[in-house]
Parts: sequence; C-alpha cells; structure tokens
Amino acid sequence: MTRRGGGKARTLPQEAWISAPAVDVVTEAARCLGASETPLGLRRCGECHRWASVTMSVLDALWEDRDVRFDISSQQMKTRPGEVLIDCLDSIEDTKGNNGDRAIGYNCILNITTRTANSKLRGQTEALYILTKCNSTRFEFIFTNLVPGSPRLFTSVIAVHRAYETSKMYRDFKLRSALIQNKQLRLLPQEHVYDKINGVWNLSSDQGNLGTFFITNVRIVWHANMNDSFNVSIPYLQIRSIKIRDSKFGLALVIESSQQSGGYVLGFKIDPVEKLQESVKEINSLHKVYSASPIFGVDYEMEEKPQPLEALTVEQIQDDVEIDSDDHTDAFVAYFADGNKQQDREPVFSEELGLAIEKLKDGFTLQGLWEVMS
Repeated sequence: MTRRGGGKARTLPQEAWISAPAVDVVTEAARCLGASETPLGLRRCGECHRWASVTMSVLDALWEDRDVRFDISSQQMKTRPGEVLIDCLDSIEDTKGNNGDRAIGYNCILNITTRTANSKLRGQTEALYILTKCNSTRFEFIFTNLVPGSPRLFTSVIAVHRAYETSKMYRDFKLRSALIQNKQLRLLPQEHVYDKINGVWNLSSDQGNLGTFFITNVRIVWHANMNDSFNVSIPYLQIRSIKIRDSKFGLALVIESSQQSGGYVLGFKIDPVEKLQESVKEINSLHKVYSASPIFGVDYEMEEKPQPLEALTVEQIQDDVEIDSDDHTDAFVAYFADGNKQQDREPVFSEELGLAIEKLKDGFTLQGLWEVMS
C-alpha cells in the first residue's frame, strides 16, 4: 500500500495501514475572506468592503478553511454546499489598502487580537488584527469597521473562530483520540449512529486487531476491543475512496483518505462477505448524502439579527428656525484703526488690570476684548 502526501510516494507494508500518525496538511495558497464570516473562514469583497462568514463542501477539493488566497474570483467568493453565511458586515476597511477580494481559512489563523490602528478613513481607531500562516508564509491582516461604536467585527469573527477550533472532530482525520466512553461512541452534536458492527478486524498488524466498527452520518469510527485508545476516526469529509479489495486476510473494506489528511489507506475485515457488501453500500450512501449537505460542526445561534446599515441611517432633518439678526458689538473693531481719531484718548486707571490704559470707546469693555483674545 502507498501513502500519499508532500514529496514522493513511498510503499508501506500491507499490514501497516494505520500505523503512521495523523498529519494536518495545509493546501498551497491561503485566502482572507474580507467581509463575511462562515464556519470555514472569512471573506472580504474588495469593491463593496463587505464581510461574510461561511462553512464548506466535500465533492471538490476543500480549500476554504485551509488557504489564504488573494484576488479570488467571484466563483470562489460563493458559498459551498454546507457552508452557511453567519454574518455580513458592511463598510469594513482593509487598513493595509489591498483592493482585491480575499479569503482567510480559519485553519490558517494563528492569532486574533484587537489593537489601535491608523485607519485611512477614521484615523486612530480600534482594529481587528488577524495573524495567519499558510505553508511557511505568515500574513497579517488589519480590518477596521467604519461604523463607529460597532463591536460586531470583533465579536462575530472571534466567536466563529472559537467554534471552529472546538469542532475539528467533524473535519479532521484522528488517530488514538478520546472517542470511546464505556464501550460506547461519544457522539458529536448532530451525529447519529446508523450501524454498529462487532468483530471487525483492523488490518494494521500481522495478526490484525479485533474491534468494533461504527457508521454514523458524519464519520466512520473503529476501536480495538482490548484497548479503547487504539482507534481511528475518519470523517466523510476526508474520505477519497471506499472499495472492497482482496488481501492476505481475504476480502476487506479499504478506505483511502484525502491528501489533506495524509493520504492513508486503511483496511478492515468484516465477516461474512454479505455484511461487508452491505456495509460498503451503506457507507457509500451516507457519504453521498453528506457530500450533498456536509455537517462541518460549527453551530451558532443569532440572538438578534443585525439590521443593515441602510435601516440604521437616519436622514438629517433641517430645523425650521429663524435667525436672530440683532446687532451685537464686534469686539474686533477695537483693533481697527480709528479713522476719526485725531489724538489719543486720555489715560484712565483700570481697577481690573491695576494699570493705566487708554480710555475705551463707548460700547466696549475689557471683558469683551479678553474674550476675543481667547
């Protein structure tokens, strides 16, 4: 059997079908989702400066949560089957100034913080900093909400990212995880067991390991009867092919995982042959249903649907007022040259200043002159 992954393919012994550790593989490019949030990542439209959030599909290669991509096409901006738009924010500025559309997969995010940034449109303001890593390249994104006082940019992105991080069991290939409790499968939310098969051999050693096989609407799980921690969880999202092949143990169920999950080939011996064929048919059927409407595990509940910016904009009303045109003494006139002045006015003592000053013209006061100076 061969294991596919980065670099050259190498041949593994037929017995070592699940002995290698699970590997998380990130695809080549990475994308920022500018103005929207989904269970898989963020997307931002460069033209309208909108944000959205989403969740993804299986039939095509899954890249949305594992890539950071720039200048994406309108087709790539669309949601996939199973991907749900959670929130859409208008008037989001990319403070670094790139006008293109971009997508950021949640799996690429290393850190999300809020800091003060220098916005081109709002000056010093609080901004969302997103640090990402795709392959060996790091990207930093800075987004500013141009609607003053709105915390939605921070609360929505951070909450959805936290939900994504805590639901990886729906999407990732897992070996030796805490799957079993009291000989029963620990079900995920929205997960249902369709079949439980006892006496299934895992062909990972010369003798094989006897265990129990679970078929659910989200994944396939096997665990050894003698050691519950020796187990494997294979989400339908990471299954590349399901076949019946001949082995030195006889006909076996062979599951090949996607390259993203490490390209593993797993073998299971199910007796009798009729039960094997029935199980393969059931798995293929559930995989097809899952592909049409995937469950990515990001559950959310909107307490209150936010109103669009247009609904919150208040039209400015012109006040119906009359302007009072009463004449007021302009203190600045005291600084103008007196055209009718033939000689300096007599000095007088000012108790306010404690000095002798030139007598002021009628209608002017020291207080008025000081107000002009200030």
